[in-house]
Amino acid sequence: MRVTLLGTGDTTGTPTVGCDCDTCETARERGIERTRFSVHVENERTDESLLIDFSPDFRYQFLRDDVSLPDAAIVTHIHFDHLDGLGNVFRVFDSLDVYAANETDPQTDKSVAETVRADYHYLEPIDVHPTTPLESVRVCGFDVTLVPVDHPPLLCYGVAIEDPETGAKLSLSGDTSYNVPADSREILADPDLLLADGIVPAHLCEYHPIGGRHENEAGVPRTFGTKHMTREGALELADELNAERTRLVHLAHYYPADEAFEEPLATDGEQYVL
Repeated sequence: MRVTLLGTGDTTGTPTVGCDCDTCETARERGIERTRFSVHVENERTDESLLIDFSPDFRYQFLRDDVSLPDAAIVTHIHFDHLDGLGNVFRVFDSLDVYAANETDPQTDKSVAETVRADYHYLEPIDVHPTTPLESVRVCGFDVTLVPVDHPPLLCYGVAIEDPETGAKLSLSGDTSYNVPADSREILADPDLLLADGIVPAHLCEYHPIGGRHENEAGVPRTFGTKHMTREGALELADELNAERTRLVHLAHYYPADEAFEEPLATDGEQYVL
């Protein structure tokens, strides 16, 4: 299983357009990028590849990192930074299987799968597969399981991807607060590599309009606002999941420059063989 981090940034990415903060300036000076979130997973046994989420930076990411176009894809939720790159399928793919959850979201009265199908009805190459969360499906030779996480107000999912032949396992928290349900944690547990949403360090919660949530015993918030984990929350989740290796993703340019590029914060183009 070869994992390439195509996009490790949040909604605006780093550097952020029009921003001259120290973090964005440092990223420009060092040639570091965090484009919008996307992960490429190659099955070298079957010569197939799977894409997790369609970043708006899809075209640039695939040209920059020179990875193969996917045979199938997963959409974790319908926020634009995870879905809007799907339009790149036009005139690029002959066919593409897209897997997305089949649960109806009370906020939209549609499942993620139904939203993808409706919003991209004009794309003949895509075939949307409504998928039941917490139930494994075989995709590109991998056992893939969508797991509910906590990213209000919309339904959102993490993903566990396991090679049934080698036992290699990749887990993605998805966009989520620290409040990941127990049954989802059980499926995400014991990965060789965990990609965890760690949007900002916990000390920045004081600048959020509603502060932080899910404080640990030391009073450190593990959730920034309501939607994303702090760095500290993501690392605690990694410990609880017994992750062999952890990279933090969906990172904002709000990290202070002296913290923004330290371990285990990921940057675009990182590649791991599991």
